Amino acid sequence: MSAESRSGRPGRRAGLTRDQILTAALAIIDQGGVESLSMRRLGQALNRNPMAIYRHAADKDALLDGVVEHVAAELVTPREPDSNGDENWEAVLHRTAHTFRRVALAHPHVVPLLLTRPLSGPLALRPLGTLRLLEELIELFSAAGFDQPGALHAARLFTGFLYGHVLHELQEQIHNPDEIDDLLRLGLQRLPITQFPRLRSLATVLASYDGAAELDEGLTIVLAGLRSQLRA
Repeated sequence: MSAESRSGRPGRRAGLTRDQILTAALAIIDQGGVESLSMRRLGQALNRNPMAIYRHAADKDALLDGVVEHVAAELVTPREPDSNGDENWEAVLHRTAHTFRRVALAHPHVVPLLLTRPLSGPLALRPLGTLRLLEELIELFSAAGFDQPGALHAARLFTGFLYGHVLHELQEQIHNPDEIDDLLRLGLQRLPITQFPRLRSLATVLASYDGAAELDEGLTIVLAGLRSQLRA
């Protein structure tokens, strides 16, 4: 006999999990930005008393740290060794870069959090999930033949390039898609021609921006530099 039939009352609802809370919080941020997230709104989205959320996150700051960890977990790409058990480190970096771009474009409001939340304290006190990618990259570069300091430098260079790229891509927005003229589509006619002649002249190039292609072009340069360091 069920608990409901014995007592005449519905059984207790299953408790919230951390993953459910973070998934709902991420959905709110995706829709309306970080400012739209509150414990009250999150409780409404989960159809629960907000107090139930505090069992998993002490405050909004802790909740944001959790969201960053939740998203950062998507950035670690699985290894794909070849038939000999070896792994091409450059191919891994390509996969990681495009995974990073995909996640960033899927969650644009979280990108600033990915950059700023880990900087809110010393390395050892950061949420562990925010350090996974760095750990994976250091391991990858070490296995490729970089010494320990070199592996750390390479990981920082690579992630710095990725952060810079996604920030630029997220800023590449069309001002007026109905316009045919590229200058007007981007709204660049607002820039004084005497002060910004070069930006205005690049309207067609800016309007035809291809984020994936530009990511690959940047990776070619970054990987060439890393290869040179490895040979040295």
